Amino acid sequence: MPLEGVGTRFTQNKSQGRKAAILGGVAIGHIALLAACSTGTETREISSAEATTDIAVMEAPSPAPPPPQSIAVTASRVASDAYFTPPVVVPNDPSRERYDGEEVSPVKLTSAEPVSTFSVDVDTGAYANTRRFLRQGNLPPRDAVRTEEMINYFRYDYDRPSSRQTPFTTNIDVATTPWNEDTYLMRIGLRGYDIAREERPASNLVFLMDVSGSMGSPDKLPLVKTALAGLASELGEQDRVSIVVYAGAAGLVLEPTNSTAKIRRALNQLNAGGSTAGGAGIELAYNIAEDNFIKGGVNRVILATDGDFNVGLSDRDALVEMIEKNRDRGITLTTLGFGTGNYNEALMEQIANHGNGNYAYIDSALEAKKVLGDEMSSTLFTIAKDVKIQVEFNPAVISQYRLVGYENRALREEDFNNDAVDAGDIGAGHQVTAIYEVVPTGTKGWITPRRYEDQPARAATNRITEAAHVKLRYKLPNGSSSRLIDSVVTSDVFARARAPRGDFAFAAAVAAYGQLLRGDDMMMDFTHDDVGTLAGRQSNFWRQEFLELNALAGAANPVRRGGG
Repeated sequence: MPLEGVGTRFTQNKSQGRKAAILGGVAIGHIALLAACSTGTETREISSAEATTDIAVMEAPSPAPPPPQSIAVTASRVASDAYFTPPVVVPNDPSRERYDGEEVSPVKLTSAEPVSTFSVDVDTGAYANTRRFLRQGNLPPRDAVRTEEMINYFRYDYDRPSSRQTPFTTNIDVATTPWNEDTYLMRIGLRGYDIAREERPASNLVFLMDVSGSMGSPDKLPLVKTALAGLASELGEQDRVSIVVYAGAAGLVLEPTNSTAKIRRALNQLNAGGSTAGGAGIELAYNIAEDNFIKGGVNRVILATDGDFNVGLSDRDALVEMIEKNRDRGITLTTLGFGTGNYNEALMEQIANHGNGNYAYIDSALEAKKVLGDEMSSTLFTIAKDVKIQVEFNPAVISQYRLVGYENRALREEDFNNDAVDAGDIGAGHQVTAIYEVVPTGTKGWITPRRYEDQPARAATNRITEAAHVKLRYKLPNGSSSRLIDSVVTSDVFARARAPRGDFAFAAAVAAYGQLLRGDDMMMDFTHDDVGTLAGRQSNFWRQEFLELNALAGAANPVRRGGG
């Protein structure tokens, strides 16, 4: 049931405080860092007259020979207008992957907790990362699975928004639950409006690339180059890209340009080596993004790394504070995760959340094309920010409920009306899907009735025709005050509900797939074979791949495989 809601140019603003002399080049540990340029092959000589200008470039002693695991970022000449960050050398961290999963959402008694509030999530990293595990013949760690990111990896048949004043539509439908005959599924779907290529605002993008030693494997830095080169080819004349790299220290290797050839050449010259100073890299990237800020445009840092930042807890807190400060100034952060072994997914997802950006895991060139090519508008162009959903269930109609996924996006009830509380953003063309599993009052639920429980209050029984009140809050990209959209889900839709079909059936299948991988005890005796049957035959490439991944999950998890 659809719900209608309420509603360049490149500016170079370099602050003088950020420019400093390059004393013989920026050292990345034992790294020689030269800024990329399109012409010439010799280092430019500096005259004595030039040495008296604001940007002085002076000779420096020859550095000691680099160790075997060094990286040289080289190009044509040293640019006289460049940035300097002192070297930061940090020890290597033990190799292991890190996740920060939450417990499966518990069942709520409507009489005690009638209101559910959460922030939207448009990340897809958990789906691609899970795919990587399954293709290697392993089940993913349960903490690596976030069911909402599984569901939101796919597109559904939601109504298009009618205008930009209402940046997304809200679609609500109900079906019986395939894995529990006593419950129903209530799906809430949002769809953002699309932006035509000629309507895209100008973009000031800073590619922040980890070139430390841990990025040397084929599934890391080489794939990063492919991903960012693909994004560069999608840019227009009004867009600008800078490239910052970090290993033992951080440095600028490409000043703002819209030349695809220059961007590709700079990317191709990067090699991996040394330790990791991610905090210094992010700080420099934000400085460059600020110095080249485009008012009314997209100002974003795109971080590509395996997440092995080698920062301690106190440094991480300072990192989050810096990301939030820049977010409030209009510079957002997207994180792209790569590789295996020492992958720090917990950090990647968290800092993207704090930076009002999105997180994706890139496990193949095909995924890179999907995220940074096919879905570039969704990745870069925000159409609504701080989007929150709140559902109040009527205890006279719904006795129990649980939200499938969104465990790390839960908000307090009072956060919904508080515009100071940060929440998720929606990009152009983005879709967000949330599924509740609910128990009608008077039927068998997960929790047995309490002996001394009161009957529903008069306010609930007086509105017996209403099953739930769904509310959404959002801000326009440049707004500071939120707007409200609300709708009532009537009780009769549950009486008319049938088994999910078509698009809804596929969404329910993906939800079941995620919950099975999470080890959800309330999936009854549902199996991966049942997931495949529910999803049905598909013609879309990504949906066909889902069926293959589900079969791999069943093979890796015989208990949930099905088929005897």
